[in-house]
Amino acid sequence: MQTRPRLLTSVPFWALLVLSLAAVFGGLVIVLRQIDAMQAVLNDPNATVVTVYVAQSWAILGAALLSAGVIGILATLAVAAVVSTRHRPDVSVETIDWSSDDESAPEAAFATAPANPAAASAAPATPLVLEDADIETTSDTPAPPQATASRDADEDSTRR
Repeated sequence: MQTRPRLLTSVPFWALLVLSLAAVFGGLVIVLRQIDAMQAVLNDPNATVVTVYVAQSWAILGAALLSAGVIGILATLAVAAVVSTRHRPDVSVETIDWSSDDESAPEAAFATAPANPAAASAAPATPLVLEDADIETTSDTPAPPQATASRDADEDSTRR
């Protein structure tokens, strides 16, 4: 299961928001300064063509920066909207019943082997059930003591 971090702790989200706000602020500063400079130069009768066109180029660059910041803010809002509507999987917490003996029963069966192998052969051997289907058993792994005792008793009964 893949888990994604929450939006409040997502560094790329906050970087996008901060850089977009910085672009909007920077673009506004450039545009407003260049428009003021163009107004001052256009009202001056001694203005040259170079001073007018340079200010205009800077104003266009500021407008492009401003529009990139606005697009970034819109993208940030879109990401926030998508994440808020995304289905979160229900997390179930399993409570452990400490008074139940069911969970400790298999451990107790493997902890002690019966002293009398004949008594072990009289009881039917229960198969070992693995809970995980991915686990494969090999002959290299030692068998639990009870399973070994019942297997020895079964071999003795087949020899007779």
